[in-house]
Amino acid sequence: MAAVPASIQYAHIDHDEKGVSFIAGSTMKVVELVMAQRAYGWSPEELHFQHPELSLGEIHSALAYYWDHRAKLDADIERRSRLVDEMRREIGTSPLVEKLRALHPRS
Repeated sequence: MAAVPASIQYAHIDHDEKGVSFIAGSTMKVVELVMAQRAYGWSPEELHFQHPELSLGEIHSALAYYWDHRAKLDADIERRSRLVDEMRREIGTSPLVEKLRALHPRS
């Protein structure tokens, strides 16, 4: 995979002080938009329907940024996934889930 020239600019994409990419004027991180697209199989139009505060231009710009920086952002997505799994193991099963499982055991 060829490196993306540093001179390429992405309309609508900014970075915070830690270098995290997000859609300018919003709190939507590029990785969060990509994770939603992956989880639900949403097209850019469906992402816009689900997030009407974002324009299609902003969504397409975020997706273009993702594809040009895929390795770095995929590593961040994987890190987030591991963190969630770790937190779930530490917290354990909630009492409500245990009660629901007792009421409706799986066959």
